[in-house]
Amino acid sequence: MSILHRVSFGFLLLFFILGTTDGSIASIHPSRTNDYTHIQLLGLNDFHGQLDKYQDLSGNKVGGAEYLAAYLKKYKQKNKHTLLVHSGDMVGGSPPISSLHKNEPTIEYLNLLNIDVGTPGNHEFDEGVHEMQRLIHGEIDGFSGSTTSYSSANIINKKTGNLLFPPYIIKQINGINIGFIGVVTTETTKFLLPEYKEEIEVIDEVQAINQTAEVLKKKGITSIVVLAHISAQSDKKGGNPHEDLAKMAPQMDEEVDVIFGGHNHAYANTIVDNKLIVQAYSYGKAFSEVKLTIDRHTKEIIHKEATIIPTVHHKIKPDQETLTLLKKYKKRIAPYMNKIIGKAPKEITRKQNVNGESPLAKTIAESGRNIMETDIAFYHHGGIRASLNEGIITKEDLYTTLPFHHRFVRITLTGEQIKTALEQQWTKDEENRLQAVGLTYTWDHTAPIGSRIITLKDIHGKEIQSKKAYTIAISNYLASGGDGFTAFTKGKLVEGGPLAVDALASYLQQRYPAEVAKY
Repeated sequence: MSILHRVSFGFLLLFFILGTTDGSIASIHPSRTNDYTHIQLLGLNDFHGQLDKYQDLSGNKVGGAEYLAAYLKKYKQKNKHTLLVHSGDMVGGSPPISSLHKNEPTIEYLNLLNIDVGTPGNHEFDEGVHEMQRLIHGEIDGFSGSTTSYSSANIINKKTGNLLFPPYIIKQINGINIGFIGVVTTETTKFLLPEYKEEIEVIDEVQAINQTAEVLKKKGITSIVVLAHISAQSDKKGGNPHEDLAKMAPQMDEEVDVIFGGHNHAYANTIVDNKLIVQAYSYGKAFSEVKLTIDRHTKEIIHKEATIIPTVHHKIKPDQETLTLLKKYKKRIAPYMNKIIGKAPKEITRKQNVNGESPLAKTIAESGRNIMETDIAFYHHGGIRASLNEGIITKEDLYTTLPFHHRFVRITLTGEQIKTALEQQWTKDEENRLQAVGLTYTWDHTAPIGSRIITLKDIHGKEIQSKKAYTIAISNYLASGGDGFTAFTKGKLVEGGPLAVDALASYLQQRYPAEVAKY
């Protein structure tokens, strides 16, 4: 439990010095130093296997496994009492260097970093519990798994009725015990395919944290850190804390001191209810540095502060050990991934405009409508992870853009069911726009949720008829109700189709051919 609101370390030390009769700083400094332990926590979130991909942050080139590793090694040297932690989604939606090797390269990389404690995010379950356990625990197909200690207090294995992971991990550093509690958002099953949704139950996050905190307190541990794959956000100065973690923090046990967030890929460095909440964007663009001062007598955190450190390339040299690892895996996929698909005359961006529409998402939806020969097509923006740059498009580009193994399927929906699906773009807490081709519609954003669609027309400008059946090309993910679009589960399955990435490749070859293009 932090007692920062009662007295600061600086004030306490000043009072002690001024209250000493002989006024000798030298005579008291050793004893005061021995009363406190300074611990550093370095945190990652939402890495998504971005081993060989770089990003832009405030005009600086950032990200990439070799630069992230260099920074973490550098900061680890600043304080020998350092623990590395992560709050989930280390894999899932990964580029080819990781995904085509079953995400084993990312686990190998995290082992290289010596991550101490982690918690699974929703994407660790993209391919079900069995594959998640293989990656973390190993002992299948000769893969040794992760060296990280994993915790999650709110994921229950439905088959056994037990927690999938220990609810807490205790790490002792310089004689101080710190309790780590992992949790994942209760929205997790919303993002999974039906066969994987049924494998787990995710219970209330705050309830799980508080119950576990009680167990830790009975063990005499009052320095508690939560690794939460739950959304957080604040402005750069720590103001305007919002998203789910900001709402949950006041409900958490008062002994919780620090919360590492994740899931929404945002920035957070703020205090809510005397709990420090941090989150470092995503994809290795940055990491969280948390400094703790712990009273060795009370075992309580008396000071905590955080900084979000961008992994700016020009400020550090890449880590050679990581470069060797990357070279090994890139060499294996190069002959296949370097094949040219087409040539784009300009960037095809995944970014959404003011109407929530994305040129790339529209292109992917059109590729589905074309190959499945349907009236209408839908695609979900969350399944698209990168834009396609101007110029040559390779297989690697496409697999980076569409890393999930989603397939197009053809279903039939009535006009009324189509309208219901479009209404599900808006919920109480968020807007999640579908990418549609073959129809147009208008909506009133001020109207009540569930009644926002005003007009709905087909590609020829004719009103969509409520009782008429239309053929729809859609990903198997959406067809199963993914992202909360349960209306699509009412559709009648006509036939399965190709992987979305293959449909897109075929479409781009026709629309933007390159003389040397092969697939």
